[in-house]
Amino acid sequence: MFDTLFNSLLTLVYPQQCRICGNSIEQVADGAACTECWEKVRWYGNGELKCRKCGAYLGESGNGRSDAQCGRCGGHFYDKAWAAGVYEHGLAAAIIQMKSDPYISPRCRLLLLKTFLEINDDECSVLIPVPLSEKRMLERGYNQAEMLAGYISAETRVPLRTDILIRKQHTPMHRVSMDERARELTVEKAFDVVLKRAIAGSRIILVDDVFTSGATASACSKVLKKNGSNRVDVLTLARAGYER
Repeated sequence: MFDTLFNSLLTLVYPQQCRICGNSIEQVADGAACTECWEKVRWYGNGELKCRKCGAYLGESGNGRSDAQCGRCGGHFYDKAWAAGVYEHGLAAAIIQMKSDPYISPRCRLLLLKTFLEINDDECSVLIPVPLSEKRMLERGYNQAEMLAGYISAETRVPLRTDILIRKQHTPMHRVSMDERARELTVEKAFDVVLKRAIAGSRIILVDDVFTSGATASACSKVLKKNGSNRVDVLTLARAGYER
């Protein structure tokens, strides 16, 4: 009843346009996109064949298999990467919104928590968000990865630590035209670990909004493992580069 009332007020009093198609947003839970654009998103876990390590899409019919390897992530230092869905349509709009507004839509909260519960076997020691540089933090005022990790921590009581992994160098935004090696070089020495004893023998879930080439996740994982972590998995809301 209350949801229906809020949705009616949104449509009549505070009408908003979908960031993707421009149509009216009629449900508060949909955030920055309309229901139709959310329905176009491809979600993981629907029988696709994907890389067992980085989650890259490898085929349309795999009966949920994840025993293949894409061949591009073999040198990456994380153990496994997980995402709720593809960076497209409604999910892309929600993530773009998070970069300018510190808000996680109800849809994204449910998706993130559902994915975390599917991958966590009660062995996760700590949640660590991918940190921003001081320059980026000053520009934005908040870290969307920290927001996402904070929500999971609040719902599950898995500890959140923002004082362990730091970004010691400001790196330029990755451009679409950059190849994988160029992306890796920009973040190769960007991260460091403080309070090393806090992660000795730990299983870490590294949290971010989007998994693109995996260069950032790999650089973070490398330094975390070098300083004592036994395992680092990556959890993001979306994964880019999912092609038919």
